[in-house]
Amino acid sequence: MTDWDAGRYLTFADERTRAAADLLARVPLAAPARVVDLGCGPGNSTALLAARYPGAAITGLDSSPAMLAEARRTLPDLAFVEADLAAWEPEAPPDLIYANAVLQWLPDHAALLPRLAGFLAPGGCLAVQMPDNLDEPSHRLMREVAAEAPFRDALSGAAGARTTLGSVQDYDTWLSRAGCSVDLWRTTYIHPLPGHRGIVEWVRATGLRPFLAPLAPDEQAAYLARYEAGLREAYPAQEDGRVLLPFPRLFLVARRR
Repeated sequence: MTDWDAGRYLTFADERTRAAADLLARVPLAAPARVVDLGCGPGNSTALLAARYPGAAITGLDSSPAMLAEARRTLPDLAFVEADLAAWEPEAPPDLIYANAVLQWLPDHAALLPRLAGFLAPGGCLAVQMPDNLDEPSHRLMREVAAEAPFRDALSGAAGARTTLGSVQDYDTWLSRAGCSVDLWRTTYIHPLPGHRGIVEWVRATGLRPFLAPLAPDEQAAYLARYEAGLREAYPAQEDGRVLLPFPRLFLVARRR
C-alpha cells in the first residue's frame, strides 16, 4: 500500500482532533514523565499532549514517513520515530501510552492491548480511541462495491485491512485481567460535510486506502463513482446541500494498578 497522504488527512483536522481531545480529557494523570503517542500521524494529537504535559518527555511513533515528516515540520522540538507499531517495545516504562485512531489497523486486540498495558509504569495509563464504524453505510458500501464484478478479484482482501473491534465487555475483560482499572465509553459524532463528495474525501484519507491502493487510476475512478452513488442513497442531503455523517468511536482509558 502507498504511504499515507498527510495533506489529505489534515483536510478534516478539526474533526479528527476533536476525538483526540476528548480522549485526552479523560486521562487522569497530572504530570507524567514519559509519554508515547502511538500512531502519532501528522502530529495533531501530539500537539495536544505537548500542550497538556509541557514537562513530559514525549515521543511520537508512526510507521508512515510522510506523516512523520509533517509532524517534525510542525513540532520540531519533539521526538518522532518511525516504528512498526505491532512490534514496538519502549526502552523505559511510559506513564502514558496514547493511541488515537490507530489500533484498529492492528490485529489480535486480545493480546495487543494487555501487551501495551504491560509496558506501563505503575499507575500509568493506556488511552485508546478507535473508529467503530465498520457497520456504518460509509464502510459497508466500501465492501459492497468491492464485491462487484469489476473489482472483486483485486479487492478480495481489502476488507481485512482493519480489525473488527471487540465488544466493550471484551476490552474490559482483557484489560482487567492485565491488572488495570478500565474506563470505557462510546460516542457518535455527527459531522456536517459539504455534500456526498465530502464523505468520499473524508474516508479516502483513511478507510478507503486499502480499497483504492490495488486499483489502477481508471479503476479507482470507477470504484469511487459507484461508491459515491451508494452514499447518495444512504445519506440524504440537508436542505442546504450538506450531508450529516454519523461517526461512532470507541474510547478506553486503562490505568495500571
